Amino acid sequence: MKDKGMKAQRHPLEKILEDRIAIIDGAMGTTIRTYGMKESDIRGERFKDAKKSLLNNGDLFTLTQPEMIGDIHRRFLEAGADIIETNTFGATSIAQSEFFVEDPREHGGRKDPEFYSKIIGNPFLEKLAWDINEQSAQQCRAWADRVGTATSRQRFVAGAIGPLTVSLSNSPDADDPGFRVVTFDQVKAAYAQQVRALIAGGVDLLLVETIFDSLNAKAALVAIREVFDELGHDGQNNDGQNKDGQKKDRQNKDLPVMISAAVGRGGETMISAQTPEAFWNAVRHVKPLSVGLNCSLGPDLMYPFLEELSEKADVAVSVYPNAGLPNPLSETGFDLGPQDMARYLSEFADGRLINIAGGCCGNTPEHIAAIAKALEGKPPRKFGPQLKEASFARPGEIGSRA
Repeated sequence: MKDKGMKAQRHPLEKILEDRIAIIDGAMGTTIRTYGMKESDIRGERFKDAKKSLLNNGDLFTLTQPEMIGDIHRRFLEAGADIIETNTFGATSIAQSEFFVEDPREHGGRKDPEFYSKIIGNPFLEKLAWDINEQSAQQCRAWADRVGTATSRQRFVAGAIGPLTVSLSNSPDADDPGFRVVTFDQVKAAYAQQVRALIAGGVDLLLVETIFDSLNAKAALVAIREVFDELGHDGQNNDGQNKDGQKKDRQNKDLPVMISAAVGRGGETMISAQTPEAFWNAVRHVKPLSVGLNCSLGPDLMYPFLEELSEKADVAVSVYPNAGLPNPLSETGFDLGPQDMARYLSEFADGRLINIAGGCCGNTPEHIAAIAKALEGKPPRKFGPQLKEASFARPGEIGSRA
């Protein structure tokens, strides 16, 4: 906490959210597919001998095809994005283990906490997760600064912290409802490593997104709190010393936290079956920069749930829906084109529901360009109290995409 009388240092994104609707980028996976990459391109030299298929492991492109990933960031920025996300949606040791560790179920076993105790702390997976997160953050940082300087408009890097393939809320075994594949501490440990690497790479924000299990999200948020406590200000420990024991002046290095959930057709956040209002009540103590909805449904189906969240939340509200529902015959794999998305998100803005807007699955740089143009000049949603010191997830204050 800051001493009384010290003036709170406002994050520059705060002013933008008060003045206009900020734009977040679109779908990394969808845009990657337009480059015609093959599995051999994902593997590169580093992973050429991997024994399992890496076809759907798009996070690895950060390491094996950095020029392509950089080009995608550039295109989203030039389309008008104020915020670009790191290519780290599945960059935890737990998520990456799906591609690099033999599945015990193939031999009559099952995944359980004992299995994941070997995943957490696995040297290969830990280094892999660190490299993806740190290097992706660095790639985003370089392009955000380059385009920001060229356009005289600051751009921001959000460290993308996605969901897992395992749930803390539900058992995968119908005959053993009390069984959980992983423990809370194991999930928290995987997320903590991701957070450390994203911060080391230079992100401006941390984005816990596509939440369909609120307990998993809680583990991510607790991990963020603990990493902030561990790092303190400017990477110092809690006694104000750096790792060499030298005293340094503290600098305000606090990172805002954004939270975004996925909803189903009934309006629940999928596995944990909470309504948007219930979800907000479950995370509001974090005092995030923003709370919102993404992925899951097309914008037309998302409207009532976004409206409910907008009515209840007292912080900024974000939305970046899928481009409609999946359609394998469509060029992007989803129904809606750029002008369709622009029209729907304009309706959100006209309803005074949003402060941050963009697109998830199926949204290319062309979609984001259309959304940015359609929302230009439209006033942002009013929310209060206005973002100030309490709007940040600071050390010690956080409680217990395709």
